[in-house]
Amino acid sequence: MKQAAPGVSPIKAKVHSVMSPLTCFAVNPSGVRFETQQDDEEVILFLRQHIIVNVPWLILAALLLVAPTVLFPLIFGNLKLPFVIPVSYIIVGMLFWYLATAGFTLMSFLRWFFNIYIVTNERVVDIDFIHLLYKEFSEARLEKVQDLSYKTGGIFAAFFNFGDVAIQTAGELPNFEFDAVPRPERVIATISELVEKVKEGGV
Repeated sequence: MKQAAPGVSPIKAKVHSVMSPLTCFAVNPSGVRFETQQDDEEVILFLRQHIIVNVPWLILAALLLVAPTVLFPLIFGNLKLPFVIPVSYIIVGMLFWYLATAGFTLMSFLRWFFNIYIVTNERVVDIDFIHLLYKEFSEARLEKVQDLSYKTGGIFAAFFNFGDVAIQTAGELPNFEFDAVPRPERVIATISELVEKVKEGGV
């Protein structure tokens, strides 16, 4: 491994990640910036929930898509209705169904895509996407970080190596929890290294 040049953070010298639209874990990502980032502030970690967490809502969306053509005929075929539903009503009902399914799918994807965790050389940032017109932004300086821990639970979490990272901060600052992020042990190690360097005055 090459030694870091004088004045260059050893963390920055390790590896640089190339971003893609579906990136969930990136060290020193190229081209990543956020709204309140300072000019001299460096993004060290970029995190989203592991992509595997999308599987449940993707399965549900697939079932919702096939329901009108597969499930509904089976259900209504066995019902003895005293009247006949007009075809125009069925078409309108199916259109509303597919629009609602598309809306559910889009919002589920956007919540995953825009819920982002960022660790810089100065602070921890949590960006929560609530809906199209509202998001929450929380941050804490690295020197305020007091305790770090993570937990994994279940076969999928162990197999795909993701878990929840808990960050406890000092005073009245909010605590942070990075939900279902990839490589939680690497996240903890990186933040711990950054916190140590900040407290030593080395970042």
